[in-house]
Order: sequence, then structure tokens, then C-alpha cells
Amino acid sequence: MPRKGEVRRREVLPDPKYHDRTVTKFINAMMIDGKKSIVEGIFYDALDLIADRAKEDPLGVFKRA
Repeated sequence: MPRKGEVRRREVLPDPKYHDRTVTKFINAMMIDGKKSIVEGIFYDALDLIADRAKEDPLGVFKRA
């Protein structure tokens, strides 16, 4: 409990590619040692594979999973 007032929760900004907050939260959960750019590359490559193989919207497949 802080002495100098209430601590505000930071708002999660949407990711730059899909503009979705759940994607950002998932990327932040996968992140190890602050290497966000590496995790973003892995995640976006995986979504590109889903788009190629499943011929569906990759963001919809991610949300269903």
C-alpha cells in the first residue's frame, strides 16, 4: 500500500498490427526478460502460418483458441 495516494492501473495499448488488446496481453504474457520484439516476431509469424494453412482469419482463430 503506497503512502502517496492511489496507484492507477495502466491501460494496455492495442498492438500495432491487429489493433487488438488481447493480442497485446498475450504477447506481454509470453515475453521473457523484456524481449518484446522477439516475441512479437514469433507471434506474428505464427499468425501468418495460420492464415496460409487454414485460409481463415488468423485473429479469429487466435480468439477461438
